[in-house]
Parts: sequence; C-alpha cells; structure tokens
Amino acid sequence: MPKNTIQKLIADDAAGDGVNRRGFLQCMAWAGTGALWMLKGGVLQSFAMDRNSLGGLGAAAAAADFSFVQISDSHIGFDKPANTDVSATLAEAVARINAAPAAPAFILHTGDISHLSKPSEFDTADQILKGARADRIFYVPGEHDVIGDNGKLYLERYGKGTKGDGWYSFDHKGAHFVGLVNAANLKPGGMGSLGAEQLEWLERDLKSHSSSTPIIV
Repeated sequence: MPKNTIQKLIADDAAGDGVNRRGFLQCMAWAGTGALWMLKGGVLQSFAMDRNSLGGLGAAAAAADFSFVQISDSHIGFDKPANTDVSATLAEAVARINAAPAAPAFILHTGDISHLSKPSEFDTADQILKGARADRIFYVPGEHDVIGDNGKLYLERYGKGTKGDGWYSFDHKGAHFVGLVNAANLKPGGMGSLGAEQLEWLERDLKSHSSSTPIIV
C-alpha cells in the first residue's frame, strides 16, 4: 500500500514507526498474509516468509520435526485499489512457499479463499495453489467463502470428510491439528460464532489426546 495511504490509517503512532494495530489490520484486509511454521520437540515456532529470511532457514528446517505453511485472505475476485491483482499476490505466496529450504508437509489456508464465493474465484485459487510444493492443502472457510449459499459450494469443494459447517481435525507426526469454523451463521455486526454443536465435537475430539500432545488450532 502506498506510504501516504498507510499514513491516513495511522491513528496512534506510539512507537514512532508509522505503524499501529488498526492501520496495520486495515492495510492487510485485502493483502493476505502467510507464515512458515516449524515444529521441533513439541514447540511451534513461526518465521516470516520474506525472501531474505527464507534463505537463512536451512539449519532450522533440517532440525525441525516438520514444517507447514499458513496462508490466509487470498480474496480471489477482489480488484479494488488496495490490491488490484490478488491473483498475483497469491502466486507470489506460492513462489515463497517453493523457496522455503524444505518442502512443507502441508499448507493451511485459514479463510477467505475467495471474495464472493464464486466458482470462478475458487477455480482460480485452486489453479494457483496447484503450483505449491506441498503434498496437501487443508482449508477452513472465511465469511467471504460462504456468501450467498451458506457455504454449500465451499463444502462441496473443500469440505469432504469434515463435520457440520466444515470443522475437522487430523494428526501429523505426533501433533494434533484442529480446523474450526466461526464464519457460518454470522451474528449481527459480523461476529462469528463456533456454536454448541462444534464445541461439543471439539471436547470429544480433544479428550482422545493426552495432555502432552501438541495441539494446533
């Protein structure tokens, strides 16, 4: 985002660095984000996915039990001034995933794959993500993925084997991953809700794992 636009969003520059939480979140709303995660001995550590940082992570990747990548808010279909080429942004994310020192075990896309839940938007996202060097991609929906049809198309594409509105869990090398959904049945004001059914499922799901199991939600 251009510097003068960022400055308009800064309400409280307490640190003197031109950034505050509100401004940062507004700038990131249509830009998407991503992080590389490594798990070693049950301890999870995150790394920025800028090209300079990725080049120096070879030793950490070799020592880790495994790594995975989290991406979010690709918003395929959005074309306003904040980001007029979201497809290129997602393609750049894939390029950075492929530049990691070791192929991630999988990718987690944590919502807003699309901007308006259109088949063409999901198609574009799928086509770009096919180029990522990872064996599998797991998804949870954002509110923009369930617009209009209450998540029907999302579930048809990405919800096979999930429960309810798309929640699920899986295990990988001793760690337990849980994908929750708070984008379905949004309350007035846009507030998400997990709901009783999902919380009951989560309680049952976690009871089957020991307290020493790393849990990633």
